[in-house]
Order: sequence, then structure tokens, then C-alpha cells
Amino acid sequence: MPFISQEAEDHLCGTCIKKRRPFSIARSIGIYEGVLLEAVQRLKYNGKTSLARPLAKLMTKEFSMNNYNLIVPVPLHKTRLKERGFNQSLLLARELSKLYNLPIDYLNLRKIRATDPQVNLKGKERIENMKGAFAVKNGAGFKNKKILLIDDVYTTGATVTECSKVLKKAGAKTIDVLTLARVVNM
Repeated sequence: MPFISQEAEDHLCGTCIKKRRPFSIARSIGIYEGVLLEAVQRLKYNGKTSLARPLAKLMTKEFSMNNYNLIVPVPLHKTRLKERGFNQSLLLARELSKLYNLPIDYLNLRKIRATDPQVNLKGKERIENMKGAFAVKNGAGFKNKKILLIDDVYTTGATVTECSKVLKKAGAKTIDVLTLARVVNM
């Protein structure tokens, strides 16, 4: 997965070089540690939703939004959404939509199956956990679209891979992934 460096060069990890993914590229603004880890956790687990705007601005600092005609956040299952009270990926996507005047579709990609929290699982378990968890309600909304898929943290890519598979099947032209943080040592 490419990281955004100060020189704006792409750096691919070994897994991404070896494995074909249904998305074109996945970028994160930083490594999931230190201040970024703290900010993500405050947003996600402590309900500090006011962090969404500055974090979204940070996401675009070295990332061009010109190539997309639709923003799609990774959805939460209805039970998780009820527990948490908000979807952190949707909050980020809404801010990005406002900043760049891009449409957002947060109703069409759905998480149709409750899954175990990914944070408790290892690599292969994460992949199995996400299989068949997502579906598209109306594929016409994604047909021939250049989609920017938004999530908070990229660990193994299991979640965004499954989302991208159903978006591709629905007719999306391209899918790129943008996350706040990337876990590098799992």
C-alpha cells in the first residue's frame, strides 16, 4: 500500500506488490501510532466527532481529489452504528465531500452482516471475517464511477477489499482507498 511521503512518492509494501486487489491504490496519511493513533481512537471510541473536520483536512494535504466523481465511506453494520452512535468513516467522508464539493453516497453500500471487531483478529481471520459482509443496494449509483472509498484505519486491507469487490461488481470504473492511518506491524 502506498504511503504518502514528503516527496509525494508512492512506496508499495511487499503484500501489495504480490497480491492483486480490487482497488487501484490505497493511501494513508501516516502510520497508526503516536498522535495519529490517539486522534483516531478519540474520534472512533470516545465520540470526539469534532475531530472529523481537521482529520479530513489532513487526509487531503498531499492527496489530489480531482480524479473522483463519488465518495463512499465504509459502512458500519446497523448494530455497531447503534452502539457507537455514528460512523467515523462517514464523518470523514462528509467533511471531504464539503471540502471538495464531491457527491457522497453513504446509503448504497451496506454492511449486511454483523462481524466480529477486526481489532481482535489476526490477518487471515480478518479476511474470513469480512467475506460476504457487504452488499450494494442499487448498482446503478456506482456504474462507471471513479470512487474514493474512505475508512479510518488500513490494517490488512480486508475491509476495503471486500467493499471494493462489491463496488466493482456493481459497475464502478475505479476504486481508490484513502484512510487516516496504516498499521505496519501486526
